[in-house]
Amino acid sequence: MSVDEKMKRFREKQQHQLTMGGAEKLKLRREAGKLNARERIDHLFDSGTFQEIGVFSHSSMLEEAEQTPGDGKIIGHGFVNGRPTGVVSCDMTVKGASSASTNMKKIEYMRAWSCERGKPLVFFNESTGARMPDSMGAWGMSQAGQNKLQYRRYREAPWIAALMGPSFGSGTWYSVISDIAVMLKGAVMAVSSPKVTLLATGEDTPWEELGGWKLHYENTGLVDAVADTEEACIELVKKYLGFLPQNANEPAPVHDIPAGSGKGMADILDWLPEKSNRAYDMLKIINTIADGGQILELKAKFGRQCITAFAGLGGRTVGIIANNPYFMAGALDADCCDKITSFIVLCDSYNIPIVMLVDTPGFLVGKAGEYKKVTGKIINWMNALSLVTVPIFTVIIRKTFGQAFLNMGAGKYSTVIVAWPTAQISFMSPEPGINVLFNLKQEDDPEKFEALMQKLNKNSEPWIGAGNFGLHDIIDPRETRNFLIKMLEIHCNRPKGHVGKHLMHNWPTSY
Repeated sequence: MSVDEKMKRFREKQQHQLTMGGAEKLKLRREAGKLNARERIDHLFDSGTFQEIGVFSHSSMLEEAEQTPGDGKIIGHGFVNGRPTGVVSCDMTVKGASSASTNMKKIEYMRAWSCERGKPLVFFNESTGARMPDSMGAWGMSQAGQNKLQYRRYREAPWIAALMGPSFGSGTWYSVISDIAVMLKGAVMAVSSPKVTLLATGEDTPWEELGGWKLHYENTGLVDAVADTEEACIELVKKYLGFLPQNANEPAPVHDIPAGSGKGMADILDWLPEKSNRAYDMLKIINTIADGGQILELKAKFGRQCITAFAGLGGRTVGIIANNPYFMAGALDADCCDKITSFIVLCDSYNIPIVMLVDTPGFLVGKAGEYKKVTGKIINWMNALSLVTVPIFTVIIRKTFGQAFLNMGAGKYSTVIVAWPTAQISFMSPEPGINVLFNLKQEDDPEKFEALMQKLNKNSEPWIGAGNFGLHDIIDPRETRNFLIKMLEIHCNRPKGHVGKHLMHNWPTSY
């Protein structure tokens, strides 16, 4: 065979591989309003930067080579806003992007590249699960588990997953194992499909109930953000990447400070009600403090009485952890524990300083919390907090009672802890405190109850905590932004290049 003939064969084979599952299947996706695997890659990377790897791969079953271009997974590297990034994009037009021997090797190649070269990795997940003909029987199953590092997460570099359609089996595993997961409304993430679930259990469960976006965004917390379109999902991926370093050995990114940042600080107290038992939206205070008045939340609809978000502060990336009295008075529960603990691990793993804004009556008590293992989750949170090596800056805005005082960064758990003059600190709220301490209810003796209330309220004021240096200072609320920017400049760990010790690098991604 001549060189020209070999080159012709090369071009023909290359063209065949690039057509994925064929023109008819690609047409059906277009008609359904779905992007294909390559179109998603084009939306992710800077124009002209994608370099595919494994173009000529196919099923390990040689008789199926022609029908499996790429074996259902497209991989490679490119640049996202000028930063090198890897991708695994599931191709549903080839055997439903089902997991099989060749494409699992491709995924492992990209995972190893991400960890060893210190570059982010994006998973576009959409898969029918395991390729049944390849997996059935002892021969197929005995090939599984040959790489014991397959599900180990060390957080050497950020991984972000985008759930773009039905995701079962590996599509689920690589979403849950990622640092951040975004989900397209209408996508599904579950262990098995509704059909398999029906056959195995007799449960005829609709897709949305089995693993839809509402379930994972509002109830399980396994998804960090949702979007209405595929393009919006990909934009979310890019925004999250913009707040993360390329790898765990680099400092968090520094951004330009948008014009007008902090312009509302003079009026920040307008967001705080006069009465301490009135609700307000903590997001308004956070947005006032943050660069450009903007933040990027994670798990916004899960554990809504607490907030976890990325933001810029004086150009530096920070992680915001805050209570939100707009929901359940800001009282903490088991979901809040999971949400905040996972965010603490994420920030510490990628050298992102943490800012805590505190206003909580404490942890919810009662049977419902105990049934959800809240006691263990509270200590998980404290364990994570004790292992943090990035700076933590805590601002007590209003109330903080009981164990929540420590969970929200009190004492040695913060690098700097300050309070607004409006702060109230105690073991419990004065009203139930009077009942416990003096066995007295308001209706029993209103005059005595009011006198005791005034006494306990006075003892809860921040001046006492600052007096024994339990608080490092009390600040003017209008100076909060400037104060935090100065603290970031002073306390970021210059000798280590703003890089922490990563004591939680192998902390489970969910638990």
